[in-house]
Amino acid sequence: MKKILIVLLCGMGLLGGINAVAAEGDPAPDFTLKSLSGENIKLSELRGTVVLLNFWASWCGPCRTEMPLLDNLYQQYRDYGFTVLGVNLDENRDQADMLLGKVPVTFPILFDPQNQTSESYAVDAMPTTVLIDRNGVIRHHHRGYRDGYMDKYDAQVKALVLE
Repeated sequence: MKKILIVLLCGMGLLGGINAVAAEGDPAPDFTLKSLSGENIKLSELRGTVVLLNFWASWCGPCRTEMPLLDNLYQQYRDYGFTVLGVNLDENRDQADMLLGKVPVTFPILFDPQNQTSESYAVDAMPTTVLIDRNGVIRHHHRGYRDGYMDKYDAQVKALVLE
């Protein structure tokens, strides 16, 4: 029943009940998560790089639409000190692996099955995208995904890599 409610809220771009912890202008909460390749990635070790965190799940339709577009953005700006970290929130990693088999991406995929990282970033919609500047400060926090958001992401990433 809980999963059905989450799926419905995902479609509406809403997912309430998580207290806001990190907001625009705040230092990005540090975390260490296991990646698809098996290595641990620690956010603070990426200081000096513009980071786009994208919280997603395999059951979220807008997430599936957004992932290849984020991969294009990653390809476009990665040589300018930019990376994308896709943070998967599925409890069962097999579901994420199945989706990645159908929608492969080249940016690092991390796993947060306990939702600890998503809670510290106040994820209240799926997907949620957070842009972090080179100094580790949250500059933009986007909830949900709709057509046209990539133009906004592109402009924001471009501005951050040029700072």
